[in-house]
Amino acid sequence: MITGLMFRDSIISAANNIANSRQSVDALNVFPVPDGDTGTNMSMTIGAAAKEMASLPDNCTLEEASARCASALLRGARGNSGVILSLIFRGFSKGFKGLKEAGAKDIANAFKEGVDAAYKAVMKPTEGTILTVIREAKDAAVEMAEIQDDPLEVAFAALQAAKNALAKTPELLPVLKKAGVVDAGGQGLILIFEGMESVWHNGVIVQPLEGSGVTPVSTPSKSAVASADDDIEFGYCSEFLIEKSDSAKEKDPLKLRAYLESIGDCVVVVDDSDIIKVHVHSNEPGNVIQSALKYGQLINIKIDNMRYQHANAEVGVKDGDKIIEPTVTVPENDYGFVAVCAGEGLEELFKDIGADVIVSGGQTMNPSTDDILNAIMNTPAKTVYVLPNNKNIIMAAEQTIPLASDRKVRVLQTRTIPQGISAMLAFDETLDPEENQMAMMAAADAVSTAQVTFAARDSEVDGKTVHEGQIMGLCNGKIKFIGNDIVDIACKATEKMFKKHEHSLITVIYGEGVSEEDAANVEKKLAEKHGAEVEISVVNGGQPIYYFIIAVE
Repeated sequence: MITGLMFRDSIISAANNIANSRQSVDALNVFPVPDGDTGTNMSMTIGAAAKEMASLPDNCTLEEASARCASALLRGARGNSGVILSLIFRGFSKGFKGLKEAGAKDIANAFKEGVDAAYKAVMKPTEGTILTVIREAKDAAVEMAEIQDDPLEVAFAALQAAKNALAKTPELLPVLKKAGVVDAGGQGLILIFEGMESVWHNGVIVQPLEGSGVTPVSTPSKSAVASADDDIEFGYCSEFLIEKSDSAKEKDPLKLRAYLESIGDCVVVVDDSDIIKVHVHSNEPGNVIQSALKYGQLINIKIDNMRYQHANAEVGVKDGDKIIEPTVTVPENDYGFVAVCAGEGLEELFKDIGADVIVSGGQTMNPSTDDILNAIMNTPAKTVYVLPNNKNIIMAAEQTIPLASDRKVRVLQTRTIPQGISAMLAFDETLDPEENQMAMMAAADAVSTAQVTFAARDSEVDGKTVHEGQIMGLCNGKIKFIGNDIVDIACKATEKMFKKHEHSLITVIYGEGVSEEDAANVEKKLAEKHGAEVEISVVNGGQPIYYFIIAVE
């Protein structure tokens, strides 16, 4: 039987195993543009689960271990590959619900649930990817469970089928065959399964290799578990001040104290002439805030998750690895905005046009679901629009929708920085949330984006040979120009998208490492070409990776 202890240790082993090989998985990415890197994203995603596993005792049930794992993977998911990985394990958790340990048919059922969860999340599933690998693993698990009662044999059959499926991915995706590689996401999944198998079959936790950049995650000590086993009845510590208002619905602070004592403990309600100071431990911080708002405006709000603080302290998590609890703000405004971008200039630009909170991230720096959720919870709005501004961040952003319980989240599928800017500028506070979402996406879709970057690896794309370090010009995500001069490539990519009598505005955003002279040269050449028929704006975005990001509208 597969126990909770075995599952706990297998996730730690899996995280270490993929971390040891994450660079080789990254190298399987065939598209030469610097991207989020599949191996790194999957490693960081399951690494979040490994840290969560370290707080579980030896007597944990399979249901508990798999549920905690799925929750941590959801919060820590980075990039599309990380989100799909989290969905697979969410399905595993569903399959293990109510179980102390799993038999052969339970393992097969968990694989079925994992495949269902992963496929449902992808609008247009592509075969020859991680989806194919997990589906064929499921098929083998189901088949073996019909003839074998040993769950270890079922798991082993699934692993072998997954390896066979991975080997066949180049036959399903021509781009893989041309590059002579297998699918990166599928390879990452195999490494995770191999790390789990090491525990299930051999009782050995794979250890991180020196230089892998991974801090070893240990199983909890007996003393730490004993201490961590003491349940904290009320998980959230809420502290704030209420500025009294003459127009407030409620006046009597004793009534507030009575309510808080009914839902928590450690209640302090101190009434001063103009201020009421409040402190309470509860499991309902949203209700605490809503009840306090009846007395006036809230200031200096602080909400801490004491269970996370306790768990991190007991298992000895280093400062750099602690889960940072979000600052939760009261959703006072009707609308708010969270934008993902990198570069001081871009951050300032998004704030100038109305973004409440900026999540630092983008190409090669995919933020986690938790990073985006924290930003949402720090946005003082009832409806929060999230602008991922990168195709590899959209799925992680969408995972936050059911997690923000006290506010509505609307994720706009903006794939580039210019799309995000145009979407925000199209917001109209007189429209309802649905109308705004449609109008903002219409504005985003009307923008064409050119990007100038460097080739991260040798490759061949659409018949074009690309060598590492060459300059590439992308038009709406597709490589159209290759050369060695960033100014020349920027102008060619812009010209490719510009249509006379249809476009009238070009915005040139230059990044770090690009001189003002180079930016001015791009502006000059475009102005010479189009004269008075186009308005050209130049912005210092300071973004990494992309020398130029150019919007054509």
